[in-house]
Amino acid sequence: MTSVPDKTPDGEKPHGLVQVLKAGTLYFLIAVGAEFVLEVIRLQVVALYVGERLAEMLEIPNVLLATIIGARWVVDRFALPPLPGIRLSVGLVALILLLIVEGTVILPLHGISVTEYLAGQDPAVGIAPLGALGVLTVMPFLVGYRWER
Repeated sequence: MTSVPDKTPDGEKPHGLVQVLKAGTLYFLIAVGAEFVLEVIRLQVVALYVGERLAEMLEIPNVLLATIIGARWVVDRFALPPLPGIRLSVGLVALILLLIVEGTVILPLHGISVTEYLAGQDPAVGIAPLGALGVLTVMPFLVGYRWER
């Protein structure tokens, strides 16, 4: 039996399902890890001085920045090509993992259901978490987009 030679150029990685799953999982860990650290800071420090609602609004730009940095690093680390299907798949993997963790770990730890969580959202801030989920999903595509002249 002869082995088939590897036809990928040196340093170039294949971009199959496994690669997308690895990149999406790492992106999820970076984004959620940063969000967790920022939330602890918000709850333990910032909210004591400025109030819960303002602290939550002040946290949003920091979470966005962490998401941008995490997406850029994952795109570079895995050398993902600028194809919307691959990049959006990485974001979808991260989104699915986030929803699974929220529904099976976070909400039960707080002792509330999904409907109770949604009902308890502040109307002024309530749309921000949905926007954050959208940003998490599309950021791997957006960070690598190059504007052509």
